Amino acid sequence: MPSVTAFAPATVSNVGCGFDALGFAIDGPGDEITAEFREGTGVEITAIAGDNGRLSLDAHRNTAGVAALALLAALGKTRGVSLAIRKGLPLASGLGGSAASAAAAVVAVDALLGTRAPVDLLIACALEGERLGAGSAHPDNVVPAICGGFVLVRNPQPLDVVRLPVPAGLTAVVVHPALEIETASARALLGDAIPLADAIRQWANLGALVDGLHRSDFELISRALVDSVAEPRRAGLVPGLEAIKRAAVAAGALGAGLSGSGPSLFALCRDRATADRAAVAMTAAVDAHIRGGSQTYVSAIASGARVVATCAS
Repeated sequence: MPSVTAFAPATVSNVGCGFDALGFAIDGPGDEITAEFREGTGVEITAIAGDNGRLSLDAHRNTAGVAALALLAALGKTRGVSLAIRKGLPLASGLGGSAASAAAAVVAVDALLGTRAPVDLLIACALEGERLGAGSAHPDNVVPAICGGFVLVRNPQPLDVVRLPVPAGLTAVVVHPALEIETASARALLGDAIPLADAIRQWANLGALVDGLHRSDFELISRALVDSVAEPRRAGLVPGLEAIKRAAVAAGALGAGLSGSGPSLFALCRDRATADRAAVAMTAAVDAHIRGGSQTYVSAIASGARVVATCAS
C-alpha cells in the first residue's frame, strides 16, 4: 500500500501581547503522521507512539483522526485511510501538540490522496482536530504549524492570515518544564471580560510588536513583548514564572513569557549567540523552581508542516 509521512512542528502561540492571534513555528520537536489507504471507508488509527498510552485510538476522539475525517468530508472522498501517529511533543505542554497532530494529519492525507487541497482548507480541517484536543479551535497554533513562519491570524472565520516578516537574526528559546497544563483549564482562568485599561495596553503592544517586526526594531520588540491579558491570570500555574523571565532578559533576551497557556516558556533574542546564553539562564531558572528536569530548544523561526517520506507500495 502507498503511504505518506508528514511532520508538523511545535509552535509558540500568544507570543506575549498576541493572545489567540500571534504564533510562530520552531525547529526540532514535532509530531509525525503516516497515512495509508485501507479497505472500507473512514479513518482508522492503527498505532500511537510517544503518548504513554494516553491518547484514544478512536478516530472520532483523536485530534489527528478528527482532522483527517474533516478533510475527507470536505473533499468528498470516501476511500478509507489509516493513520499511525508518533507524538514528538509532550501532552499539555504549551507547544501546540494537538495542532501539530492535526496539521500533520491533513498534510499527510492530502498528499496520499494527491488532491493538493488549498491551504485554507487544510487549516480549516486541522482546526476541527484542534477543537477536540484543546477544547476550542485556536488558529494561532494551527496556522504556523501548517504555514510556518511568524503569523498573525486577523480572523479565524472566514480565515484571514497575515504573514509577518522575521528580522534577520531573530531566534527563539523554548524551555519545557516537567509540568502539564490543560489548555481548557488555563482558559477557564481568564473569564469572559477584561478591564479596559488592560485591553488598551494589549492593543498598543500588539501594534508595536508588529511594527517592530516589520522594521527589525529590536528595542521596540522588546518593549512590546508584554501580556496584559492572559499571563497575569495564569502566572500561578508555573512556579517561578517571573524569575524565569527575568533570567532570560538578564541574559540578553528581548523578552519572555508563556508559550500558549504554558507550562513551556519562550524568549525571543536578537541573534543566536544571545539565544544560547538565554537558554542556559532560562533552563537553570526553570530547574531551580520546577522539579523534574526540562527540555530546551533554540531555534530560528521555522517552516511548517511538510511531507518527509513517501512509499509507492
